[in-house]
Amino acid sequence: MLHQAFHELTMATRGRGLYDFTAEVAAWITQGGFQDGLVTLHLRHTSASLLIQENADPDVRADLERFFHRLVPDGDSLFSHTCEGADDMPAHIRTALTTVNLSLPLRDGRLALGTWQGIYLWEHLHAPHTRQITLHFIGE
Repeated sequence: MLHQAFHELTMATRGRGLYDFTAEVAAWITQGGFQDGLVTLHLRHTSASLLIQENADPDVRADLERFFHRLVPDGDSLFSHTCEGADDMPAHIRTALTTVNLSLPLRDGRLALGTWQGIYLWEHLHAPHTRQITLHFIGE
């Protein structure tokens, strides 16, 4: 029998960086008793993004930050949108280059992630923020 469920997840960030929330998604799946289907995650913001990335070596996350700092530097004179500061427009560009939606298969009650994969919220602004993520399950 086909089943659907929604959940709202709120995450507080401490500013720019990657925040692993794989355990929170897995806990919701377990609590719902979901077995096989698809889990979709949607971040309801334009200055942060979602990412599946390596969860073993923290150097990967640091290297991503350094690369994006080089690619889209804060305070670039090219940008006129600075309502929230010098990191405002770069945050929007970082989001445009990544994504705010993820779809993950669920098999036998477990997310079909690779051995070293985790689900991350990537905060692109320097200031702390509260972010909302909508989770949707469809399946059995």
